[in-house]
Amino acid sequence: MGIFSFIKNAGAKVFGIGKTTEEENADKSEQLRNAITALNLEVTDLGIEVEDDAVKLWGETADLATKEKVVLVVGNTNGVATVEDNLTVAEIEVIEEAAMAQFHTVESGDTLGKIAKTYYGNAMKYPVIFEANKPMLSHPDKIYPGQVLRIPPLVD
Repeated sequence: MGIFSFIKNAGAKVFGIGKTTEEENADKSEQLRNAITALNLEVTDLGIEVEDDAVKLWGETADLATKEKVVLVVGNTNGVATVEDNLTVAEIEVIEEAAMAQFHTVESGDTLGKIAKTYYGNAMKYPVIFEANKPMLSHPDKIYPGQVLRIPPLVD
């Protein structure tokens, strides 16, 4: 469990406008659920609660990578500033800290190659980052400032 911060106005435009706060929050919850489902990210008993720019998630994912992707899909949505992650993982794996994914907030001028050079010392390792962020990323060149990406450890 944890609370993750995101840049509120730097994400995918998922939400509509023109409703009361209560209706709007219920609608946002459903739109986030649809975004997660559209990416084929499976969460058993997915719960989403939206209050203004804060989102609470709960449910169960099959693995840690799916859990992280769900948090990033929600957090990388325009209008979301924080995500409270209450998701659980079906099969708990004991993972050493060195084997855990890191998170990187994209800055202006970043490319996946530049990010790979920073984390791995080799710009040509950018496909590792691209694959770790599928299906949220559709192309290695389609990243934007403020977006948060998963950076997995390199596996030899």
